[in-house]
Amino acid sequence: MERYYQPEIECAPREQILAWQNERLVQQVKNVWDNVPYYRRKMEEKGVTPDDIKGVDDLCKLPFLTKDDLREAYPYGLLARPLSECVRIQSTSGTTGKRVVAFYTQHDIDLWEECCARAIVAAGGTNEDVCHVCYGYGLFTGGPGLNGGSHKVGCLTLPMSSGNTDRQLQFMTDLGSTILCCTPSYAAYLAESINERGLRDKIKLKAGIFGAEAWSEEMRRDIEKSLGIKAYDIYGLTEISGPGVSFECSEQRGMHINEDHFIAEIIDPNTGEVLPEGSKGELVFTSITKEAFPLLRYRTRDICVLSREKCSCGRTHVRMSKPMGRSDDMLIIRGVNVFPSQIETVLINMGMPANYQIIVDRVNNSDTLDIEVEMTPEMFSDTVAHITNKEKELVAALKSMLGIYAKVHLVAPKSITRSEGKAVRIIDNRKI
Repeated sequence: MERYYQPEIECAPREQILAWQNERLVQQVKNVWDNVPYYRRKMEEKGVTPDDIKGVDDLCKLPFLTKDDLREAYPYGLLARPLSECVRIQSTSGTTGKRVVAFYTQHDIDLWEECCARAIVAAGGTNEDVCHVCYGYGLFTGGPGLNGGSHKVGCLTLPMSSGNTDRQLQFMTDLGSTILCCTPSYAAYLAESINERGLRDKIKLKAGIFGAEAWSEEMRRDIEKSLGIKAYDIYGLTEISGPGVSFECSEQRGMHINEDHFIAEIIDPNTGEVLPEGSKGELVFTSITKEAFPLLRYRTRDICVLSREKCSCGRTHVRMSKPMGRSDDMLIIRGVNVFPSQIETVLINMGMPANYQIIVDRVNNSDTLDIEVEMTPEMFSDTVAHITNKEKELVAALKSMLGIYAKVHLVAPKSITRSEGKAVRIIDNRKI
């Protein structure tokens, strides 16, 4: 624990953080200019050279990178080191277009795992803990990142990967898992299974580190209550390194960004203008210590807010809010921006389970929004009249939140497919 709670870094004065960022940014820009022809061309098109970048204040002069750039440069076009120095790739799920492939030197992996170790320590992890990792392994960054971070902290690491719930629960009870690492939707599924099987008093979990998909504060409290734990958010993306770019501390009021490795900006998603602290906008990251795949001003499409308000944990690195949606994946329905997190908040506040699916379609040139929501077993045995009234209540609450009408369908318990990885929340038939 002593090694990966690093107060000299995580609690450094703002002046020291800026000094690190200024020095490392200048070095990284020169590195990319010299070794990544693709990005050098983008800089030349904007009339920028490394001599123009003296520090963080000049970051706005650099061009953005987007996922389209990564697909266009696939597979080696953004590589800044020879393949002989690279020891691993990780990849996105590749749900649209070409997969994004990220490269790592051993140094990159060491720094990534250090960031994940910081997240585990912030959640109360020590070398006395049993860290149960059921993020997916393989190309997905979740499993490898938290696995390596757990090793650095000195936890007993259970590399479970996702799926096979019977085996998950067996190891969880037999080996006394204390920290659970997975997606929030799978945590909710495990909680449901634990309580159904009467295993709650045999579970020793104290904390959960959940990420890789959007989840609401209401879902957090529901998981905390059902598992008897404290649930911590963790953020990352394959393009930047993986989980551990930022993480929550015990205060649970935003995720501390590891600013000795990443510079964060908030921009207007429409104009690209950098917004002042406290503004809601699109999150942009620059990697200042990565060797093999250093992205400058990468547009994440995640919508959030940055805050430098003093944190009671003592960490001084800037905090980002839980992403409030995505500027590219948000649903635009009849001209209204709709985020799944808004729908989830309403459902959980109304006492519904966190098992739902959003179905968008177009009928007679008009968008339709249908939401299938599982009933609790108690509701399922209720009268038709009570179920109909509950649907009407949900429709009214959603109309108040979203500003548009959504049709609600209450369906039988466990009739919506459970997720062992990222939950499939949205079916948008307008794209088919």
